[in-house]
Amino acid sequence: MRIAYSVETVRNAERELMARLPEGALMQRAAHGLAVACAGLLRDLLGRVYGARVVVLAGSGDNGGDALYAAARLARRGAGVTAVLLAPDRAHAGGLAALLRAGGRVADDSSAVLAAADLVLDGITGIGGHGGLRPDAVPLVRAARDSGAVVVAVDLPSGVEADSGEVAGEAVRADVTVTFGTYKPGLLIDPAREHAGAVRLVDIGLRPYLPAVPEFEALQHEDVARLLPVPTGESDKYRRGVVGIVAGSVRYPGAAVLAVAGALHGGAGAVRYVGPGGDAVIARFPETLVHEGPPSKAGRVQAWAIGPGLGEGPEVGEGHGVAEVLASDVPILVDADGLRLLDAATVRGRTAPTLLTPHAGEAAALLGVPREEVESARLTAVRELASRYGATVLLKGSTTLIADPDKDVPVRVNPTGTPWLATAGSGDILSGLSGALLATGLPPRDAASMGAYLHGLSARLASKGAPISALDVAAHLPDAWRNVTSARP
Repeated sequence: MRIAYSVETVRNAERELMARLPEGALMQRAAHGLAVACAGLLRDLLGRVYGARVVVLAGSGDNGGDALYAAARLARRGAGVTAVLLAPDRAHAGGLAALLRAGGRVADDSSAVLAAADLVLDGITGIGGHGGLRPDAVPLVRAARDSGAVVVAVDLPSGVEADSGEVAGEAVRADVTVTFGTYKPGLLIDPAREHAGAVRLVDIGLRPYLPAVPEFEALQHEDVARLLPVPTGESDKYRRGVVGIVAGSVRYPGAAVLAVAGALHGGAGAVRYVGPGGDAVIARFPETLVHEGPPSKAGRVQAWAIGPGLGEGPEVGEGHGVAEVLASDVPILVDADGLRLLDAATVRGRTAPTLLTPHAGEAAALLGVPREEVESARLTAVRELASRYGATVLLKGSTTLIADPDKDVPVRVNPTGTPWLATAGSGDILSGLSGALLATGLPPRDAASMGAYLHGLSARLASKGAPISALDVAAHLPDAWRNVTSARP
């Protein structure tokens, strides 16, 4: 599991660790790890470190010091290293002296050295930076990108917000980010994540001084494998759970088919479909238990998933049973058109868990803000929705986030997926899949996390770099499930 902590938490841990170490030892640990990573990149790029042209963009803070000390180590291995100092009178004195002693130099003409660089180290600002790059840094960062050099960010790309993943202005776009001690939220959450490139974590001994419960989690195969339901010899279709799907309409029968497709691969023992798309569902999936409705007459279920393709007419709430599902005593998932019918007080008053799965536009409507505000501040939006509705919220998008209504529970960040997943109907597959996982007995946070993880992995397996359809994602869910469970001890 990848875990991340806020800037304040990291700073507190660093202070505790530094109090137990000789002065400057922590920076040397970071510089050593950074230099090792850069040397590996240069060997991959050029086959050598000796003679490589390295440029350091050094700001006035500790990140500038980390970069300068690391560059000194590269210079001692024969790299030609030049420092571009953004604040010469406030450059890290120890780091600059080490670089000059190792044979590095300070640039007279930043444009010329950047144009010829093989690798550029971004040590402009660190995790304490806010508000994007300063104007004097922007031309340097653009020149670094235009040069074709490998750009390596020190701890975090300069200009992105460490705690939220927001990008308020110009920011470095790194090929690789070498981060120290622990992941920072901005390395996991878009839009900042897109600026980080490949992320490498350097152990500097910080872990014992960080809280046992992280603030953010990104699950990996082993974590998902441990949580996924596994039937036993005594299991039957009812013991494994029955999920009810309320989806589709005369206008959108395909949504019913897609939601059921996701549900059939979600681990539950049976799927009950309720709605006007029964003929289309049975034609494609004859194992489905179909009922015209209302949901209260369809039979016992362990969870409901409602919303995909219900339509927008005034009859939706009553005709498709949204009110009945909300009044039920089992866990429910609400998606798509079902979200428009929600009242925060009603959701908070439910005795059973609720999982909401909006995309950015639906989240914006629920919060009463512009869509752009949600897309630029995804973490703020998902936390506010979870708090306002007293529900677990899965916010779909380039970074899928899962937030619990309890603010002390770590926010989960889904690491799987592909841009090809942005295709019509893929969200309906996710609804059915996550609803089925709810029916197996998983808590909503785990059901949402497992659903998002398998959904994204299935899309990767289906796509392999090519366009896919929503049903392609559903068809590859068994492959994704097997891929994950192969990680079980």
